[in-house]
Amino acid sequence: MANPVTVVIADDQRLVRQGLRLILESEPGIEVLAEASDGAEAVARVRELSPAVALLDIRMPVLDGLRAAREVIALGPLTRVLILTTFDADDYVYEALRAGVSGFLLKDAPAEQLIVAVRSVAAGDALIDPVITRRLISRFTLAARPAGAGGVPEALASLTAREIDVFRLVAQGLSNLEIARDLVVEENTVKTHVSRMLMKLNLRDRVQAVVLAYESGFIVPDPRTNA
Repeated sequence: MANPVTVVIADDQRLVRQGLRLILESEPGIEVLAEASDGAEAVARVRELSPAVALLDIRMPVLDGLRAAREVIALGPLTRVLILTTFDADDYVYEALRAGVSGFLLKDAPAEQLIVAVRSVAAGDALIDPVITRRLISRFTLAARPAGAGGVPEALASLTAREIDVFRLVAQGLSNLEIARDLVVEENTVKTHVSRMLMKLNLRDRVQAVVLAYESGFIVPDPRTNA
């Protein structure tokens, strides 16, 4: 039997923590190791228990979710961070993505989406809720995108033509299965291309690939996403 996906939950509201625990522990193969009521306690629990996923509220006392996420990420690659937020256009969320978190999820997301998010983050398929992620990143990069946006930046020069194709589709929020369908290849082939692309670009995960695509001007944000 496969090892369970282990989780530490951090939120300053006890009822929220208990609700998250109930949802996650109702799913076979997910184990909640601990709860924390503030960011500092969350970092301590992660340091002690090394869970696969740290589920952090973006707004917490002592250390907010962003600062806690940075400290968790600094502990090493064993724990991936999933941020919870009540805002779908919060600059804290964007900064968290830039800091290296593996994704974010709205607090009012359905239970099934929470379970999928935790499993996805634990598996390294980091981009959660791609529609919201793209809109958020577009909003905070639109004003500052470089001249000549839409070309292939120098940072991507090490990628092959097919890896460029994969990078573009990852940046648009597509899953491996969706990319495979678009490129008419096997999903395992896409996984290989994604892994090589991330390695060549020295990126932790798909979220950082999305941020790079927008900040480098490789993907031009659609102004309509800011409406």
